[in-house]
This record gives sequence, C-alpha cells and structure tokens, in this order.
Amino acid sequence: MKAFVAGATGETGRRIVQELVARNIPVIALVRDIEKARAILSPEAELVVGDILQPETLAGALGDSTVLLCATGAKPSFDPTGPYKVDFEGTKNLVDAAKTKGIEHFVFVSSLCTSVLFHPLNLFWLILVWKKQAEEYIQKSGLTYTIVRPGGLKNEDNTDFIVMQSADTLFDGSIPRQKVAQVSVEALLQPAARNKIVEIVAKPEAASKSFAELFQQC
Repeated sequence: MKAFVAGATGETGRRIVQELVARNIPVIALVRDIEKARAILSPEAELVVGDILQPETLAGALGDSTVLLCATGAKPSFDPTGPYKVDFEGTKNLVDAAKTKGIEHFVFVSSLCTSVLFHPLNLFWLILVWKKQAEEYIQKSGLTYTIVRPGGLKNEDNTDFIVMQSADTLFDGSIPRQKVAQVSVEALLQPAARNKIVEIVAKPEAASKSFAELFQQC
C-alpha cells in the first residue's frame, strides 16, 4: 500500500500523514508549497507539488500511489466560489485522476449534516451542499470508497471513545482531528469500511469498540 494525501498541510491532513507514517505506510503528500510543508510534515513523507484545482498536475503527482485520502476543504473567506471550487471541483479532479491511475481505495473526509440544507454552515457559501455533491460524485465513480463525516473538529486530542453510525443518523457532536485521522487510515485496512458513509463523533460515555466493530455496525 502507498498512500497519497491531498490537503496534507491542513490540520486534519497533517494528522493523517502522521498516522500513516506511524504505521509504516509510505506516504506521498500533495502540497502547493514545499518549504511550508517541510516545516509541518514528517520527514518520512514524500512531498509532491500540485493543486487539486489544476487537474493537469494530479496524475503525475499520484505517481505509484495505490490509495488516496482527501482531507481538503475550503478555508473561510469572502470568495463565494471557494467551497464550490475546493470542496466540489477539487474533489472531482482528484476522483478523475484516481480513476485514471487505478487507485484501489478513495477515502474522503467530509462533514456531518451534508444532507441538511438549512444548516448554519451552509451560510458559508453552501459548503455542506458542495461536500454532498462531492460525496455523490465519489459514490458514482466506480471507485472503492469510504466517506468519513466527522462532527465539529477539535485540534486537541482527548480520551473520549469514537461513536460511529451510518449516513444521516448523527447530527451533532465533536471529535478530535487525531481520531478523524485514525478512522480515515483504518478505513483503508478494514474490509467492512468499503463503499460506506460513516459518521463519527467522540463521547466520554461511549463504549470502547475496535475499529472492526465500529465499521461493521454501519
């Protein structure tokens, strides 16, 4: 297995890279700025320059990767096209490149409530709407996929246990990014994670379950 990570320098992406390195899975990290990325990412990660909004850069960047993890996301800005471009067009470009290169598994970090139109996050230029469109594009692509929908993201890890449910059943809660990274990498290793949407939050009162159990129940 060789993993390609898009959004590698973001808060969640860098933790995914860290998680892959910790498991001795070779990593190619897609970055726009090599110097910035070197300061953030593990030295074990191979850095390649490319941009999800420039599809012509992606097939070459993918190299000999066998799996792809996408943790990209539009940053809050005054550009009303940001979520459309990054969350939909960018993901679509990655999916198309993944199909061309024969990627074996595509893991997409999305968000809780992508099916809820009247959600406060959609005030940010319909970000959940575009994430949902990206999810549907992945599902129709023919690629083996896992779509991970985390609750509110926290930078600090904690000892809460992961709650995992099937699509459109969790509507609130939060989760540390470190746990999102763990779920994303485990999705590559668990047969029960294939071709599923899973929603995740973390709660102190939740039961402790193995990743195999978590994915099987969804």
